[in-house]
Amino acid sequence: MTTELLLLSLWVLAQLALGLWVARRVQTEDDFFVAGRRLGPWMAGASVFATWFGAETCVGAAGQVHDEGLGALSVEPFAYGICLLAMGLVFAIPLWRLGITTLPDFFARRFGGGTEKTAALVLMPASILWAAAQIRAFGAVLAGAAPGIDPATGVAVAAILAGIYTMLGGLLADVVTDLVQGAVLVIGLVLLLFAVMGQLGGASELVAAATERLAAAGPSEGHGLLEVIEAWAIPICGSVVAQEVVSRSLAARSAATARGAALAGGSLYLAVGVIPVVLGLVGARLVPGLEDGEQLLPTLAREHLPVGLFVLFSGALVAAILSTVDSALLVVGSLVERNLILGGSASDAQRLRVARLSVLGAAGAAWWLAAGSEGVFALVELASAFGSSGVLVCVVMGLFTRYGGQRSALAALLTGALLWVLGDSLGLWPYPYLASLGGALLAYLLLARSGGAAAGTPA
Repeated sequence: MTTELLLLSLWVLAQLALGLWVARRVQTEDDFFVAGRRLGPWMAGASVFATWFGAETCVGAAGQVHDEGLGALSVEPFAYGICLLAMGLVFAIPLWRLGITTLPDFFARRFGGGTEKTAALVLMPASILWAAAQIRAFGAVLAGAAPGIDPATGVAVAAILAGIYTMLGGLLADVVTDLVQGAVLVIGLVLLLFAVMGQLGGASELVAAATERLAAAGPSEGHGLLEVIEAWAIPICGSVVAQEVVSRSLAARSAATARGAALAGGSLYLAVGVIPVVLGLVGARLVPGLEDGEQLLPTLAREHLPVGLFVLFSGALVAAILSTVDSALLVVGSLVERNLILGGSASDAQRLRVARLSVLGAAGAAWWLAAGSEGVFALVELASAFGSSGVLVCVVMGLFTRYGGQRSALAALLTGALLWVLGDSLGLWPYPYLASLGGALLAYLLLARSGGAAAGTPA
């Protein structure tokens, strides 16, 4: 075992130990899923940032820019940052005021119980795909720390560690570590940026290398307007009401804190997210011949940082990934326990037991997807697009209007998911996400018109 791998292993074990320590305070499902609804501004904002700033921002975005350059379809971190800001400005306060735990809780209250399970089933695959992306990136970090580790072994180890970490302490453990993890991540990226800058010969050479790479990619890359809109709509519309970030807003202690956390987290996300993009642009000059772009950041850190700083950076990546995969696995646990299996008569002990078992099952499914995927960014794109169009339509119409009821919500959820799957898998239309979004909205409006007003109460 190398010194780097040993120190990184100690970091991961420290995270697991902290999860076990915090798990003693987890007594109810509110503790496990929404941290007891008592997060203040600092913890809530750090949690939003740490949750969103994961594998796709570090490993995936740097790898994509390294392989393909920066162009109109380079949505990370820009589109996902906009998504967080939109969440704070539009949705955070109305959702917090409902006092719900999951989005299907909102569906049950607004549209009727028949929509709750459908919404849960539509939301679950996206969270498992999101977790798979983080687990694959975790495996890349392990391979970077110890080049002798087989990538498939790294992914399997990552899935086991992520499942145990999440199962132990839930969201309560996650937010306790988020503030430290977020700080370590920012420090690690800044140190790597300065190390790369020094290797290139200063800030001017860094800018020159980045500009050269931008020019080599071409001005427009031949992408049409609808193709660009499709690429940006997937992260913005597909994730603006994702359960992973919604749970952070629901965990805040006030409506104002919920909004401020999303705005602060989104702003920090945009600022820090530019660093992996810059490293992706200049990475080819420092690591020539790299075949797998997802190995760029771990390779840069290993080759251009002292051992101590390399471990700090790798620990920062692990921190980001653990925080993000924790959120995704918790979503699956909450949906299974709260919206699919148990009724209102179950005890807190029964709920926690089912939730923790569901988290382990989700980790297993995420490992299977990560092992067979093409890359981190492909998994993230699937996670953002799958079923999200119908969810967004229902949340917007349900929160801000009295128009529509159970039939319209079911029609939007099923139509959106079906149109996207057919378009993406079979290629029946060129822009599957835009088609699913338009189809979901049309289905909602048509069924709402024929079915009358909703039976539920809008927020």
